[in-house]
Amino acid sequence: MRKWCLSATILLALSLPAAAQTQAITAGISKPTTPIIISKVTVINVVTGKAEPDQTVVIDSNRITAVGSIKKIKVPANGTVIDGSGKYLMPGMTDAHIHFFQSGGLYTRPDGANLQQFYPYEKDQQWVRDNLYNQMARYLACGITRVIDVGGPMSNYAVRDSVNAQLIAPEALVTGPLVSTYLPPNLDKKDPPIVKVTTAEEARALVKKQLPLKPDFIKIWYIVLPGQKPEATLPIVQAAIEESHAAGLKVAVHATEYETAKLAVTAGADILVHSVDDKVLDTEMLQLLKSKQVVYIPTLLVSQGYSRTFTQQFNFTAHDFTYGDPFMLGTLSDLQHIEKSKLPFDYKSLRSRMHIPDKGDSTMLTNLKLAQEAGVLVVAGTDAGNIGTLHASSFFAELLAMQQAGLSNAEILRSATINAAKGFGKDKAYGTIEKGKIADLLLLDKDPLQDLTALGNIQTVIHRGVPMQSQHLLPVTPEILAQQQLNAYNARNIDAFLQPYSDSVRIYSFPDKLMVQGKEAMRKQYSGMFERVKELHCKLVNRIVQGDTVIDQESVTGFGDKPLSAIAIYKIKNGKIAEVYFIQ
Repeated sequence: MRKWCLSATILLALSLPAAAQTQAITAGISKPTTPIIISKVTVINVVTGKAEPDQTVVIDSNRITAVGSIKKIKVPANGTVIDGSGKYLMPGMTDAHIHFFQSGGLYTRPDGANLQQFYPYEKDQQWVRDNLYNQMARYLACGITRVIDVGGPMSNYAVRDSVNAQLIAPEALVTGPLVSTYLPPNLDKKDPPIVKVTTAEEARALVKKQLPLKPDFIKIWYIVLPGQKPEATLPIVQAAIEESHAAGLKVAVHATEYETAKLAVTAGADILVHSVDDKVLDTEMLQLLKSKQVVYIPTLLVSQGYSRTFTQQFNFTAHDFTYGDPFMLGTLSDLQHIEKSKLPFDYKSLRSRMHIPDKGDSTMLTNLKLAQEAGVLVVAGTDAGNIGTLHASSFFAELLAMQQAGLSNAEILRSATINAAKGFGKDKAYGTIEKGKIADLLLLDKDPLQDLTALGNIQTVIHRGVPMQSQHLLPVTPEILAQQQLNAYNARNIDAFLQPYSDSVRIYSFPDKLMVQGKEAMRKQYSGMFERVKELHCKLVNRIVQGDTVIDQESVTGFGDKPLSAIAIYKIKNGKIAEVYFIQ
C-alpha cells in the first residue's frame, strides 16, 4: 500500500513563486530590540580550538560590538537578552563550493546523464529559479551563513545581488562562466555556465567580459581528456590567471589530477576547488601548496552522490530528510520507475562496476589529512547542486567525512569558518567571534569541539544580527509532509518515514475502516515490510493538493510482477499527517 518518488512532470506545480517563498519564511522572523546581549554563554574560539566559558557577546545592528568575560563586559541597560547558560556560541559557517544553477536532483546535469526525454533540462532550470529562496533558507537552517558559488552562467551575478539583499539568505560570493578547456554537451547555450576557450586571447577576453559585473573571483575548468597532455592547454590557464590577477581577483581552478593541479598552482592558482584524487600528494606538492598559500577545498562526497544515484544505493540520513529539499531528493530515485529500456544505462548492472567508496575516495581522504598536517589552508565545501549533492543538507555529511579523514573537530570547525574567510579574503568581516565582525553566529546545545553532531541540529541561527529559529526557516506544507514520508518510504527508513506523522495518526481503508491507529502501530507494520521487501518503490503518478488535504495516485512495485495501484488521501492537522485513507 504506498508511497514513492515524485514524478518529474509535476515538480513545477509544487513550488511557490519566489516572492511568496520569502514572505512565508520571513513571517516567523522578527527583529528584536537592539542591542542584543547573549549572556553566560560558552564561546567557541575557532582560532585556538578552545571553548571559553562565561562570556558575554553584544550585538548592535549587524555587528558584534563587544565580546568578553561576564565580569568585564558592561551590559547595556536596554536591549534584548538571550540567556546562553549551558549553550555554545560559534561563528556561522561557509559552504565554499556550491552552484546556484544546479538543483541537486536527477535531471540537473544532462552532460553527465542525459534524461531530458523524461524531464527537460529547461524545467530543472526553471525549478532552480522558482525555488531559490527556499534553498537559501535551508542553508541558514543548517548554520551556513555564507555560500560561495564557484561557477555558473552570467545570471549568477544577478542571483548574488538578489540573495544578498534578503535577510533569509546567506551572503553569497560568486563568479560567472568557467573559463574551460572543455565544452560539456547539453547545458544552456544562451547563458552557458561553462565556456570553452581555445586560445590565451579568448581566455583573457572571457575574464574581461566578467569584470564589469564585479566577480568575487575567477574560475578555470582545467580538464584534460584521454590522449591529451596537460601542457597543451596550460597557456590558456596561465593567461586567465594573469588577467584575473591583474584585475585584483583570486583564481579558483578545477584540477583534480596531480599533474594538472601542480601545473595550475605553479601558474598562480589561488584555490583548488576539489581534492587531488588520482595520486597521493608527495612532499614536493605539499610544500608547493603551502608556500603558495593555496586554498584546498576537498569536496569529498560529490562523486559519491553521482555513484549512489546512478546505482540507486543511497545512504540518506535523518539530516537529509529534514533539511534537504524533499522534491529534489525525491527525483533521485526516479530511475527505479522509469522504463529500463529507455534509460541510457542499467542502474543495477552499474553496481558491479561502480564501487562506493572507490579508490579515488580513499585517495582524497589521505590527501586531505596530508594537506592538513602540512599546514595547507583547508576549507570545507560540498559542490552542492550536483546530482545527489543536495543544497544545504549535504554540508553536515561533508564535515563528517572530513572527520573520517582524520581531522580533529577543531580543524573541521576552522575549515568551515575562519579558513573560509581567509581563503576568500574576507577574514576582517567574518569567521570568528570578535568585536567589529558581522554578527553571523550559531547558538548550539552541545560543544562542537567535543561532539561534531552538534552541527546537525542547530536551533538558533543569528544572521546579520537577527536571531532566527531553524524551524521557522524550513517550510512545512501539506505537500512537503506528504513528500517527506514518501521519500523515506522509498529509502525504507522507518524513523524518517514516521517523522511527518502525528503520534495519534489513523490509517483507514476508504471510506471508514480503521486499519492502523498510532505511530507505534505504524512502526510495527512498516518496519517489517521495509526489511522484507528489498525492491520496494512507490511511484507518484499524480498529486492534487486542496488546502490541508493531499491526494496522491500511487503505483507500488516490489511485491510481485505487477505494480499495485492505489490512491492515498493525506489529511494534515497541526503540521502533521493526522489521517490517511487508502482506496485500492
